[in-house]
Amino acid sequence: MTRSTNPFLTGWATVAVVLAMLGVSVLAWSLDDRMLNGVSIWAKPMKFNLSFALHLGTLMVFVALMKPAARSTRVMRRTITLTSAAVLVELFYVFLQAARGRASHFNFETQWETVAYFGLMGGAAVAVMIGTLVIGLAAWRWARDEIGRGLRTGIVLGALVGTVATLITAGALASGAVTATGHWVGGELTDANGLPVLGWSTTGGDLRVAHFFSTHLLQALPILGWLADRALPRLASPVVWVGTAFGIAVVWLTFTQALSAQPFLVIAGP
Repeated sequence: MTRSTNPFLTGWATVAVVLAMLGVSVLAWSLDDRMLNGVSIWAKPMKFNLSFALHLGTLMVFVALMKPAARSTRVMRRTITLTSAAVLVELFYVFLQAARGRASHFNFETQWETVAYFGLMGGAAVAVMIGTLVIGLAAWRWARDEIGRGLRTGIVLGALVGTVATLITAGALASGAVTATGHWVGGELTDANGLPVLGWSTTGGDLRVAHFFSTHLLQALPILGWLADRALPRLASPVVWVGTAFGIAVVWLTFTQALSAQPFLVIAGP
């Protein structure tokens, strides 16, 4: 095994572990009838494992788009290793708390859970976002020559804007400064009647909506850039900038919507 393969081995092996944890969570969901906030105790581990598998997989694609000499540097190897470790720390805690029948988020009932929430999970989340920014900037700076301008712009803006927006929305969620009721702002304090799959509140504001759109700018903007390289190669970069402005607007509008205690969508009754 050469040094240049280490980033791929570490990153993709971590993705495989996360997907295995997703499989275990799905199995536990089918066998364990315990509930938390009106939904299965395993709903959060399933969503978190799927989200982090997508996030880390996206970063590994960015690494694959870099020139071999750049992606095999010590800085890149350490960044991928630390980011992968932070992902596992975050997910193992969420999984552990589900197995114990305890909330992993907004749980301050014991001293160690408070420390774990702010220190362990908070520190791991920040480490993942710093790693995301480093990898995104490196992929933009040292992209292979054949990578189009739109994709390169999408990578750097997805990493930069997505990281900043995620830290802001996640910080608002975690700090409790916006609302003392977790992710809810008004409405029923339960996920039981939330949107299918996503679980977002249909009776009041939900800060998870803006957090979702912030996080997935990491995928949306590079995809937009890749499509623009093929459809409008001369305008690919401006197209991505317009898409970025639109993404920021969506994050801002959904954040202010949640703050006003308005649901993202309302499902009509029968």
